[in-house]
Amino acid sequence: MRKILLPILIITGTLLIIARLFYLQILDDSYIKKSDNNAIKIKYEYPERGYIFDRNGKLMVANQPAYDIMVTPNDIKELDTLALCELLKIDTVYFNERIKKAKVYSPRLPSIFLPSLSKKEFAAFQEKIRRFKGFDIVKRSLRDYQVHVGANIFGYIAQVNDAIIKKDHYYKSGDLIGKQGVEQMYEEILRGQKGVKYFQKDRYGREIGSFKEGKYDTLAIPGRDITLNIDAALQEYGEKILFEKRGGIVAIEPKTGEILALVTAPNYDPALLVGRDRSKNYTMLFRDSIAKPLYDRGLMAEYPPGSPFKILTGLAALQEEVVDENSVFVCHHGFSYGRGAFMKCHDSGANRLHEAIYKSCNTYFGNAFRLTIDKYKNPNTGIDVWANHMKSFGLGNFMGYDLPTGRKGHIPDSKYYKRYYPNGGWRSSTVISLAIGQGEISTTPIQLANMVATVANHGYYYTPHIVKEIKGEKIDQAFTKRHTTTIDQQYFDPIVAGMFDVYNLGTASHLRVQGIDICGKTGTAENFTKINGVRTQLTDHSIFVAFAPKDDPKIALAVFVENGYWGAKWAGPIASLMIEKYLKGEAVTQKAKEEWIMTHGLTEEYAKVTSGLPFKINQGGHH
Repeated sequence: MRKILLPILIITGTLLIIARLFYLQILDDSYIKKSDNNAIKIKYEYPERGYIFDRNGKLMVANQPAYDIMVTPNDIKELDTLALCELLKIDTVYFNERIKKAKVYSPRLPSIFLPSLSKKEFAAFQEKIRRFKGFDIVKRSLRDYQVHVGANIFGYIAQVNDAIIKKDHYYKSGDLIGKQGVEQMYEEILRGQKGVKYFQKDRYGREIGSFKEGKYDTLAIPGRDITLNIDAALQEYGEKILFEKRGGIVAIEPKTGEILALVTAPNYDPALLVGRDRSKNYTMLFRDSIAKPLYDRGLMAEYPPGSPFKILTGLAALQEEVVDENSVFVCHHGFSYGRGAFMKCHDSGANRLHEAIYKSCNTYFGNAFRLTIDKYKNPNTGIDVWANHMKSFGLGNFMGYDLPTGRKGHIPDSKYYKRYYPNGGWRSSTVISLAIGQGEISTTPIQLANMVATVANHGYYYTPHIVKEIKGEKIDQAFTKRHTTTIDQQYFDPIVAGMFDVYNLGTASHLRVQGIDICGKTGTAENFTKINGVRTQLTDHSIFVAFAPKDDPKIALAVFVENGYWGAKWAGPIASLMIEKYLKGEAVTQKAKEEWIMTHGLTEEYAKVTSGLPFKINQGGHH
């Protein structure tokens, strides 16, 4: 038995090896398709990217053809370098850099040599391509913007880098990928699926036909179209109205959470980030550290909310039953609290909740906040109850919207104050500035827009979202789920009535729009920065929140204008114009105001930040 064991093992092993080789070489061709196989040439067919439409079916983003020259280093034969450089209008330094980079990526695989040729450049090169072995042309599609606005919404398309290629094997050198905005968030839907064709090569590297008669070839699958919730006309109007201003406008449809406009200023023409000049233009925008055109203020900028926050202070006090509609607090141009501390107010006299809202009385809401916190045995419990109410409006956390950028803002709670007062010793009067939207609170414009949409709905909201429809697919169920606040529905009625009279009797009475019942709230937020290492108070931010119509809200919005003095000076008029534009199609009753705001800005105000000139503080406007 031992004599035949060794021969049996040898014969068995040999048969297994032969069987495996037979399977690989005869039955299974898939190994041949590997990218490092010298006998096969792989060509990719790139699909057209999905189109982007606005809520009314207006085409906003389409495609245009583009041509990239690819190079496969191992296929370069007898190259006339100078002739190639002259034809493509490049120098030898560029040539050597690209060839070196291509070799690092892979000597056997094609990688980008010269991107985004024009039709004229493509035609000239195609005529002589046979002279340049190892070089090939790949047709792609670049974005073709039908509008000059919404760059912050769309994002842009850029070439993948090495990190992306290593992370996701779908992408190859020279491929394009969505960056920022909708292009990034919905990349897999918009990009489609590449097609691939395999060609057999002979021992001299020449193509001799399709591999296996195209058995493994696949067709490109175009990307799917997307319809946004954005109203293109309202978005364009918002960008025009923020002429020479810095700030943001976020408009939401309250009943659905659909984002109607997402405006940041300053912005840029999305066409700047298309084609061969994309990198140069991006660098120019990125290096603008003063205006920050790439910084989406609607999603990223965190500001003290100022007086609009008094809406929530009042709602929390009503819910905690420390005040009611008839509670009265007397204001003497301010609110005394703590040890001789005094919170100034432009108002005076006895105010109920209704008057306090449309007069924006600091005294009333300072008292309401103090009573809310002091209802509980210790301030830690009180502040946590208060913070829970605030967070139920979507504040102090990421909103969960379908855009890849954002900030969570800040709503302080007991954990936060324990870090600064580890031994206790703080009380409601210590943090009284929270009552009027100052102090440790910060919010983004989209959070405030969602807050006022929640008030318009009397206590519920849907997560704000930018995409309305994806061709062949339903939107994420997360955007159809109703979120309910901790405030009972009946407490919203007096608040809404007070906001309505902000336009009729109060701080925005000069901003009324004929034929539209608007509810709003002005705001002024203190603004500090460091100049030469010194904490310096700058001109206040102008803030306004509003919704309309009062009894059947179709739009809710928040407006921030940096260094805009007070709420009713810049943000308030902009809000009224945006509402009339959306509901009527144009600002028919405010033409003079519209023209003035579209031709006047705050350039001189912003120049003071870098010049060191003094600022005018406390302009005396309404809160």
